[in-house]
Formats: sequence, C-alpha cells, structure tokens
Amino acid sequence: MKNPRLAQRYAKALFDFTIERNELEEVSKDLNNIRSLLRDNRELLSVLNSPVITPAKKHAVFAGIFQGNIHETTFLFLDTIIRKKREPALATICDEYMRYYNEHHRIKIATLTTAQALDPQLVEQIRSMLAEQTHYNITIKEIVQPDLIGGIIIKMDDFYFDASVLSRINKLKQEFSHNVYQVNF
Repeated sequence: MKNPRLAQRYAKALFDFTIERNELEEVSKDLNNIRSLLRDNRELLSVLNSPVITPAKKHAVFAGIFQGNIHETTFLFLDTIIRKKREPALATICDEYMRYYNEHHRIKIATLTTAQALDPQLVEQIRSMLAEQTHYNITIKEIVQPDLIGGIIIKMDDFYFDASVLSRINKLKQEFSHNVYQVNF
C-alpha cells in the first residue's frame, strides 16, 4: 500500500515533533536505519505487509528488534503506526521523513551514473560544481552501470543531464530509423 499523502502527513507530524523536542538527529538516524533494514530484509517487510498477522504480533516483533536499540520517540512512533494499522506505509514514511530532514538541512542527493567508478577528485569536483549552482549541500550517490559504455548521467530532483555514449548511440539509431532520404537504385 503506497499512499504518498498518508506518508507525508505522518512524516511531517513526526518531523515537527522531533524539531520541537530537539530530537531530530537521533530520530532521523533511527528512521534511516529502519529504512535500510526494510530494504534489506524481505521477511520483515512481509510481516509488515501481512493482513493476517495481528497488530499485537507485529508490535511484539518490533519490540524484540527495536526496543532499547532506538530512541524512545522513534519506538513510540512505530507503536503508533502499528496501532493505526499503517505499517505497510512505513518505508514510504521513512523516505518522506528523510526528505523533510534533507530539506531542513539544505541537502540534495545527486545520483551520478557512470560506466566505471570515477576518481574521487572528479566526483568532488562535480559535487562542488552542483553545490555552487544550487546553493545546497550535495550528497553524491554513485552508480556504476557498465552498459553506458562511457560518459556520465547526473540526476538531482528535476535536473537530468545525460552525456552517456549509450544515449548518443540511441539518438543516432532513432535519427537513422526516421531518415526520409532513400537512395533509388
């Protein structure tokens, strides 16, 4: 169940609460870890999404995993999510919370896709150039995708820059497939 409006409401409420109580950093660290756990652990995600498993059992699972390991506010928030039967949206809520967190700290995440790993100095130059252009702190997420052949793709919010060899080859294929000139022999 992906309901972005529901996730935004819960994330915004938690974000405002953590700002008010000066617990922003602790809760954001916890939610980031929970999101990673949900992404990496299919069984836990299945338990969350199962309508057959009762909220009491889900609470017991969460208490066994998280109680004492995360901040009290984060645990109480998870308890509220389970009581309200919103646990299938937990991953989306975590994502939305991190979006609010990044906006609060003026952080943007740029995805840098290349055919092979880049030199760290070049990545730093790209990061500083993007930071200078946007006036935000930029975090680079690097992806190596060998089928690009060469070049680079940069994605950040609505910004998309594609200077890959693969995209140029595809453009040439498209141009040649729509070529109106035909030689008559």
